[in-house]
Amino acid sequence: MVEQKEQLYEGKAKKVYATSDPDLLIVDYKDDATAFNGLKKGTIVGKGVINNRMSNYLMQKLEKEGVETHFVEELSERRTVVKRVEIVPIEVIMRNVVAGSLSKRTGLPEGEKPSMPVLEYYYKSDELGDPMINADHAVAFGWATDEELKVIGATARKVNEYLVKFFAGVGVDLIDFKIEFGRYHGRVILADEISPDTCRFWDSKTKEKLDKDRFRRDMGGVEDAYGEMMRRIGLSK
Repeated sequence: MVEQKEQLYEGKAKKVYATSDPDLLIVDYKDDATAFNGLKKGTIVGKGVINNRMSNYLMQKLEKEGVETHFVEELSERRTVVKRVEIVPIEVIMRNVVAGSLSKRTGLPEGEKPSMPVLEYYYKSDELGDPMINADHAVAFGWATDEELKVIGATARKVNEYLVKFFAGVGVDLIDFKIEFGRYHGRVILADEISPDTCRFWDSKTKEKLDKDRFRRDMGGVEDAYGEMMRRIGLSK
């Protein structure tokens, strides 16, 4: 087992530590919750445990589908060993149903389904509010290469195809989700997390929201929604 060393970084949802292996890091998930690029702050009790365990569970499933991820080993309910990657400064969002900012930008009602999943890129910058960009921006400004974007786009669509089917099997519609990628020994691999923090989940029948939107929109029942997602996929809280 690797030994935890100094803290390298603390973000909105995680702490990251160096380890005795320079190729590996330890991620510690927090209960802190933020929305609107940090403008809204709060706590979702147990969120760190749920996000860590759910993300690890889904990463391992994706590995079996041929998607390389940063997951290495779950150490505890909140702590996981991951590959040390250089994060590509682009957030990738896959949208299967109109919701959130897509509804605001287009005027389309939430719940409308486009004729195909929509892939979007955003430049990772809290200071700028993570602005939406296109592939030309990413290449022109050196944030990613053409080849990296091809891998990122193809992987994002593959992840989406698998997750849509997986969640449909537990009575949940995957509305949209954000993923990030990292460079690892010359390869671009899936990193960050897949959780109710980074996905929109709606109950397939009732359309009840089972994700962070309950926190963003002051809907209440946030902890219950996160816990319900854990139950749906067969993981106890």
